[in-house]
This record gives sequence, C-alpha cells and structure tokens, in this order.
Amino acid sequence: MRTGSEPVTARSPLRMRFWLSVWGLIWAGGGTAVFLLTSHPGWAALCGALLLIVLVDLVVVVRHIRQGPHFQPGRDIPPYEPVREEHDRAGPGPAGRAPPGTGPPAP
Repeated sequence: MRTGSEPVTARSPLRMRFWLSVWGLIWAGGGTAVFLLTSHPGWAALCGALLLIVLVDLVVVVRHIRQGPHFQPGRDIPPYEPVREEHDRAGPGPAGRAPPGTGPPAP
C-alpha cells in the first residue's frame, strides 16, 4: 500500500540480486565440482542443492528484470485512502437496519 512516505530516489534491488546470484552460482558450482573430485558426496550434495536454489533465484530475477519497470506514482499523487472493512461499506444490515454503532448518536 502506498503511504506517501516512500523515498523519491528508491531503486530496484534486482540488478544487485542478479550479480549476487551470479556470484553464488559460480561458488556453488565450484564447490560442487571440488567436493565431487575430493570424494565428499555429502558436501557435494549440499552445494548442488544450493546451486539449484541460486539458479531458481536467478531465473526469477531475470524474469522480473525483463518485465520492465512498473508504474510508480510521483510526488504529485496523494497517498491512497486506507482500505475500509467490508461491513463498513455494506450499508444497512438485515431488515434495513444499520449495523450497531453506525446509526445517529443518541440524544
């Protein structure tokens, strides 16, 4: 929800996540290869699982980057109204009566 207090110069962290994922892909792939060559199958499996996680993250990040920027309202757009509860918008309740506490004040 937009509150109106967002920083004007905010930037997307997707490029940073992309390069961190590439870095993690290199290290996890290297770790998997080294542990396989040195006969440490448990550590190789752990690095292989990490490799898969990093690869999935990399695919998600690239997909989000390719989607392009989304509309972000500027300074001239006021903050959004808070979302009201469903019973506040419902109007009169059963038999034409308003929900309790929403009628005119008692004299």
